[in-house]
Amino acid sequence: MKHYLLTLTIFLPLIGAILLLFINSEKKNLLRYFALGVSTLTFLLSLGLFFGFRENEIGFQFVTKFLWIKNLNVSYHIGIDGISLLLILLTTFLTQLTIISAWEGIKTKVKEFLFFFLVLETGMIGVFASLDLFLFYIFWEAMLIPMYFIIGVWGGENRIYAAIKFFLYTMFGSLLMLVAIIALGVSAMDKLGYFTTDYTLLKTISPTLAHSTQLMMFLAFALSFAIKVPIFPFHTWLPDAHVEAPTAGSVILAGVLLKMGTYGLLRFCLTLFPQISIELAPYISILGIIGIIYGALVSMVQPDMKKLIAYSSVSHLGFVVLGIFAMTVESSQGALIQMINHGLSTGALFLLVGMIYDRRHTRLISEFGGLAKVVPIYSTILLIVSLSSIGLPGLNGFIGEFLILIGSFKSPVLNSYWYTAFAATGVIFAAVYLLWMYQRVVFGKLENPHNKELKDLNKREIGLLIPILLFIVWIGIYPSTFLNKSELSIKSILKDVNPQKVELIKR
Repeated sequence: MKHYLLTLTIFLPLIGAILLLFINSEKKNLLRYFALGVSTLTFLLSLGLFFGFRENEIGFQFVTKFLWIKNLNVSYHIGIDGISLLLILLTTFLTQLTIISAWEGIKTKVKEFLFFFLVLETGMIGVFASLDLFLFYIFWEAMLIPMYFIIGVWGGENRIYAAIKFFLYTMFGSLLMLVAIIALGVSAMDKLGYFTTDYTLLKTISPTLAHSTQLMMFLAFALSFAIKVPIFPFHTWLPDAHVEAPTAGSVILAGVLLKMGTYGLLRFCLTLFPQISIELAPYISILGIIGIIYGALVSMVQPDMKKLIAYSSVSHLGFVVLGIFAMTVESSQGALIQMINHGLSTGALFLLVGMIYDRRHTRLISEFGGLAKVVPIYSTILLIVSLSSIGLPGLNGFIGEFLILIGSFKSPVLNSYWYTAFAATGVIFAAVYLLWMYQRVVFGKLENPHNKELKDLNKREIGLLIPILLFIVWIGIYPSTFLNKSELSIKSILKDVNPQKVELIKR
C-alpha cells in the first residue's frame, strides 16, 4: 500500500470527479457530500504521506517509476521530498475547505463546479509530485483548464475577461517551458545517447551544457514560473482573476496555484541551472523586493477588500522569491514555510471577505464600519488572520518572514545588507494596509443601516475557519513540526546549487 500511496493521493480526486458525473445533477447535496468525501479522503491519504515520511533520509520517498511513453523514453516518475510533502498537504487541506466554502455560494451547475475542482486537485498534487518534466508539464497544463472554467463560469461580472487573461498569461509561460523541456531532452541525447525528460537525470546533465544554452533554458523556465507566482512585472493578471473568481476559486488560487510558481523556481531553476541561478540571483531578488514594496503600496489605496488582498499576495510572494534566491538554508526554509503561511492566512482572508460579501453583496471598505458590535466572532477571527498575515510573533507569518530576512542578510550570493533592509519595509507596509482595512471595517462608524442587521458567522463558517486558525497558531508557536520535514531537502537542493557554501549534514 505504501508503494502506491502517492499515486492514490494524486489520482483519487480524478477518479472521484469521473464518478461524480454519474450522480444526478438535481441531487445537489449528494454531489456536495460526495465531493467533500473524496477531498477529505485525499487529505487523509496526504496525512499518511506526512506521517510516513522519514525526515532523516536524504532524497525522494514514496517513489514510483515505470516507462510510460516508450518512443520518447518518458516515464511515470513520481516521488516527494520534504518540500513537495508540505505543499501537497497544503493542497489537500485547502481543497476540502474550499468545497465546504462553496456549499451555499455555488448554486448553479454544482456538478460541473465540483468536477472541475476535483480535477484541479489532481493537477495540483501531480505538479508537486512529478519527477519527470514531461509529466510535470502535463499536470501543470491539467490545472489550467479547470481554473479557467471556475473563473469564467462562476466568477463575477467581468469573469470572461479575467479568465481569458489568466489563460493567456499562463499558456504563454507554459509554451516557453515546453520548448525548454524539449531542448533539455534533446541535449541529453548528446550525453546519454537517448532522449529523456527525467528530472533526476537532467539535473546532472544540464549544468554541463554551454553557458548560453543554460541561460536561454533558465529564462524560459523562470519566466513561466514568474508569471505563475506572479513576480513583478508579470502580476497584472492576478488582481483581475482574484476579484472575479468565486470565493472558493480565490482561496485555491492564492493558497496553492501561486505556490506552483515558487515551487518551480526552487525545484527546477536552482537545481537544473545552478550557475545561472547564482549569476541572476541579485536581479531576480531585486524584482522580488520591488514586488514586496509595490504590492504593499498598491494595497494601501485599494477600496475593494478582495483586490487589497490580491495585491498583498504580490507583496508576500516577493518575500518568497527573495528567500529562494538568497540561497541560504534559513532563507530557503523561510521561503517554503512562507508559502504555507500565505496559503493559510490569505486563504482565510479570502474566505472572510467572501462571507461578508454573501451578507452585504459588496466588498467596498467604505460600505462597512462598526462590525465589532454587530458581528464580534467575525471581527475577532478577522483580527487574528490579519495579524498572522502581518507577521505578528506567535503566529505563522512571523517565522517565515524572519527566516527570509535573516537568510538574505547573511547570503553570500546577494552579499549586501540592502536587500534585507528594503525587504523589511514590506513588513511595516503590511501592518499599514491590513490594520487600516481592519480599523475602517471593524471599528469605523456604524452608519449604514444594512450593517446593523448583519448576522454573525454560523456554525458551518466557524467550523470552516477553526482548522486554519489552529494551523496559524501551531506554526507560529511550534514551526519545527514542519521545518524538520523539509530541512534535509532544502540542504540537498542548496548543495546541488553551491556545494562549496552549503554543507549537507546527515542526522
